[in-house]
Amino acid sequence: MPGRIQSIERAAAILRLLAGGARGLSLAEISRSLELPKGTVLGILRTLQHVGFVEQDPESARYRLGGGMLSLGTRYLDGNELRTRALNWADSLASRSGESVRIGTPHQGQVLVVHHVFRPDASQQTLDVGTLLPLHATAIGKVLMAFDPLVTPVEDPSVEDGPIVLPSFTRYTITSPGELEKQLEEVRDNGWAWEVEELVDGEVSIAAPIRDRRGTTVGAIGVRGAVERLRGTDGRPDMEQVSYVRDAARAISRELGATPY
Repeated sequence: MPGRIQSIERAAAILRLLAGGARGLSLAEISRSLELPKGTVLGILRTLQHVGFVEQDPESARYRLGGGMLSLGTRYLDGNELRTRALNWADSLASRSGESVRIGTPHQGQVLVVHHVFRPDASQQTLDVGTLLPLHATAIGKVLMAFDPLVTPVEDPSVEDGPIVLPSFTRYTITSPGELEKQLEEVRDNGWAWEVEELVDGEVSIAAPIRDRRGTTVGAIGVRGAVERLRGTDGRPDMEQVSYVRDAARAISRELGATPY
């Protein structure tokens, strides 16, 4: 039997690394992380760019996953039972809440968006299906971590020494694992999660767990919108929106055979 092909293994390692870098990675960062010469990494990156699996930002020169990877990924996503069972309920949630809806599952220390319904208005929006989001800075991610101890976030790769730090996206992002665990305890008590401007300035997200017939949390559904709409005057989330999200999560869980609901 023929042996493994080293160049393909290295290309796969680069793609996995880029999947974990929400803001893209430089040539030096990729080279250092994989302990490979820059020349070797550059050659593989150029090949991956040529076939559309990798893109390079013209301003920062940082590399990120390209559209070709999404087109491959949608073959898996289209057959995903969670997405299939959730389609109608996600549409209904978008209509009731007036906000965009996302369904996510854990994937290599991040949230993989398997379904996205646009906010029901005339605003210009971008489809997020196939996007990877940070666990610790999203309501969906907090839900997934709270109810599955095996789901853990990606650490900040730029911090090499000292205590563990999680990547920061805004001044409100929780970067301390200890502080994050306190939040997750609250999520477990409440049965739902929310975050305020932790991923994007001016935006709030609310999410609840989706469970299967074994009672296992297999994903989460949530809404995302402007802080002015989703946060009340008391600084708490709009509880009507929370009820909409929880209703949708329970309905999808019933579709997957979860009991009692």
